[in-house]
Amino acid sequence: MPESRLAGFRTLLYKEVLRFWKVGFQTVLAPVINAMLFLLIFSHVLDRHVTGYGEVAYTAFLVPGLVMMSLLQNAFANSSSSLIQSKITGNIIFVLLPPLSYREFYAAYVIASMLRGLFVGTGVLLVSIPFVDLSIAAPGWALAFALMGSAILASLGVIAGIWADKFDQLAGFQNFLIMPLTMLSGVFYSLHSLPQLWQDVSHANPFFFMIDGFRYGFFGQSDVSPWLSLGVVSVCLMLLAALTLAMLARGYKLRA
Repeated sequence: MPESRLAGFRTLLYKEVLRFWKVGFQTVLAPVINAMLFLLIFSHVLDRHVTGYGEVAYTAFLVPGLVMMSLLQNAFANSSSSLIQSKITGNIIFVLLPPLSYREFYAAYVIASMLRGLFVGTGVLLVSIPFVDLSIAAPGWALAFALMGSAILASLGVIAGIWADKFDQLAGFQNFLIMPLTMLSGVFYSLHSLPQLWQDVSHANPFFFMIDGFRYGFFGQSDVSPWLSLGVVSVCLMLLAALTLAMLARGYKLRA
């Protein structure tokens, strides 16, 4: 692609990154503090009563789940909030008028959201170091699931931001879809601690595979095969990317 064609993409990406970075206390630091409260409370109450994988202490088991939960929620929040704010204030027109392709539009919003999610996830991991002895057994696996998971939630955020016409619709999308799927994905527990019925139900939750695969990168252990998790997450990413690109190509709820 010629250098001049990339100018619009770079500008939109810079705008989206600057948007969350200039209020980093709210968009990055606050989620890190929230995750640390989860860690302190749950580890204090349950560390002596619950185990993760075999000999893995519960506090160590909990950290990757909190990292991934924070990463996913903030990747979704970034793209969805940016689009709904632009639509409501009317300045979305300044993004649609320049000669940007729908692929560049998608890439800029998703990459910026992935960066926010990765910043928050890294922050949660760093501040948890004084509280737990944690090593990364397979960093490549952890990085792969972090990147794909953040891309999936960023794409979902674009879909939600396009679909919603007001903030309460977006809040409903987050409260009734994103939050339940995240909380019921094994962030705070191992799948094998559940009755068989709920284990089967959890296998229908793609968020479970993101978190279980990410946790495998830390401990080399997981509730299901990491290759199965990788396959499920890869398919979800391709389907959501295709759906989002189709919506953008049609100008759904963006162009009159």
